[in-house]
Amino acid sequence: MRYTILDGYTDEPSGLGVPPYLGVYPRYIAGRILAEDPSAKITYLTIDDMRALEKGLNKKDAKELKEKIKTNISIYNLTGNDVSETIENSDVMICIVGVQTPGKYLSARPATLSEMTRLTKKFSIKKILTGPAISSFGTQVMGGKFAENISKFDLDGYELEEEDTFNDYSKIKEFAIKGSVIASQFPKPFIAEIELSRGCFRNINCSFCTEPLADCQSFREQSDIVAEMKSLYDTGARNFRLGRATCIYSYKNNSSNEIEILFKSIWKACPKIEVLHIDNANPAMVITENGIKITKLIVKYCTEGNIAAFGCETFDPDVVKLNDLNSTPETSMKAIQIVNKYGAERGVNGLPKFLPGINILFGLIGESKKTHKCNMEFLTKVVDEGLLLRRINIRQVVPFPGTKLFKEAKNKFLKKNQRYYYRWRDDIRQKIDVPMLRSVFTEGMIIKNVLLEIYDGNTTFGRQIATYPVVIGIKGRHPLRTWHDVEIVGYMKRSLTGKIVNEKKK
Repeated sequence: MRYTILDGYTDEPSGLGVPPYLGVYPRYIAGRILAEDPSAKITYLTIDDMRALEKGLNKKDAKELKEKIKTNISIYNLTGNDVSETIENSDVMICIVGVQTPGKYLSARPATLSEMTRLTKKFSIKKILTGPAISSFGTQVMGGKFAENISKFDLDGYELEEEDTFNDYSKIKEFAIKGSVIASQFPKPFIAEIELSRGCFRNINCSFCTEPLADCQSFREQSDIVAEMKSLYDTGARNFRLGRATCIYSYKNNSSNEIEILFKSIWKACPKIEVLHIDNANPAMVITENGIKITKLIVKYCTEGNIAAFGCETFDPDVVKLNDLNSTPETSMKAIQIVNKYGAERGVNGLPKFLPGINILFGLIGESKKTHKCNMEFLTKVVDEGLLLRRINIRQVVPFPGTKLFKEAKNKFLKKNQRYYYRWRDDIRQKIDVPMLRSVFTEGMIIKNVLLEIYDGNTTFGRQIATYPVVIGIKGRHPLRTWHDVEIVGYMKRSLTGKIVNEKKK
C-alpha cells in the first residue's frame, strides 16, 4: 500500500507542529502505518505543496514566487516531492489539520478546515481527515473568532479519524520510533517536538483550554522518550524541544529525580544535540521545593536561549478567579524570580541560559479596563526589579465549544473590549517589551547561528532554531536558508535589528 501524509500543521495548548517544528502527528501516523504494514510506502507532503500545485507552480516557479518582494510564506515549506505523482500513485491520503492556540508564524501558514477540504476534495483516492480539528473543539487559525467545526462542512468522501490510539503510550512507544523515517522528508532545518505527557494535573481546566477534562494525566517513560529521540537523531536531527505537555515541571508528579534521569539519558544517547529546549511550565509548580530543583536541572542540561512559557494569561486577580486559571499574580512573580535567579546567567553563545516567557490573553471572562491596569502594574514591577522576561505573547482568545469560556461568555468580552485591544497591546509593547529586549539582548552582542528565513522589501528576517526565538531584521536581501552570526544594532517592539558579522556553514 502507498500512503500520502498531508500535513496542514497543528498548534495546540501542549504541542506545536508548525514549521520549523516537526510535530508528532505525521510521525505517529507514519509509525502506526509501518507497524501494521512494514512494506508500506509513505510520502510526506505539506499544505504548501498543495497550494503550489493549485497555483500550477513547479518547484522553480514556486521558489521564485515565494522569494519576491515579500516572501510568500504560504508556499515556503515545500518538500521537493512530486505532488501530482505522489497522490496519483497513493492508495490513501491522510490529511492532518487543526489549530487550537492560534499564533503568528514567521515562515509558515497553517491550513484551515475549509482550505484543506477544498484542496483535497477533487482527488478520488481514499481520504482520511484527522488532527485537532476533528475533535469537538474544532480549529481556528485566528484569535478572537469562533472555531471552524467539521459539522459545517461537506465531508462526503472523507473518513474522519480521531487519533484515540495516540492516547495509549504502550502503542506510541512503537509508533514514535518507526515514524521517525518521516523526518528525512520534512523541510530542513527543523526542531522536533517531543511528547512528554498527556492531560493536566489540575482537576479543573482553565476556562479557555481545550486540554480534555476527561483525560487523566499520564507520562511517557524516559526510555521511550529517549528511544524516539535517538531514532530521530540517527536520521540527522539535532534540534529538540521537550514539549507536548501542559507543564514540564509536572513530569512524573513534579519529580526532580525523574527529570534528571530523563536529561542524563538524552545526552548519553544523543551526545551531539545542538538545541535542547522546553515549552510550557506552570508557575505554581515552579515555586515548589522540587520546582526549584527542576529549574536548576533545566539550566544544567538544556542549551542556552531556553524559555519556560508561563500560562499566566492575566494579572487581574478577579479574572484569574473567574477563569479558574492556574496561577495567581503572586505565584507568577515568585516563579519569574526563581527562573531569573538560576537561569539569567549567560551561556557561551551570549544568551541567558533559561528565562520565563509570559502568555497574556484578551477576552477572558470578567475582563475590564482594570484588567489592563493590573497587567501593566505587574509587568512594570518585573522591569523595576531588574527581572528578565524573554518574550510576552499576547493574543485574543478563541471561544472553543465545550470550554467554560464558551458556555459562560462566548465572545462577550471580546466584543465588549475589542476597541481597547490595540491600545492595551501597544502599551505592553512600548513600555515593557522594548526595555526588556534591551536588557536581554544588549547592543553589540553577537547572536550565533541565525537562520535567514524571509524577505520583506529590502529587509531579511531570521532567527535561531529554538523555542520562541527572537526575530532579527537585517538590512539588505541575503540568501535565505543560510546561517550567520549577527550583531545586534537596534530594537523594534518585539524584534531586533542586526548586521551579519560571520557567515556559517551547517
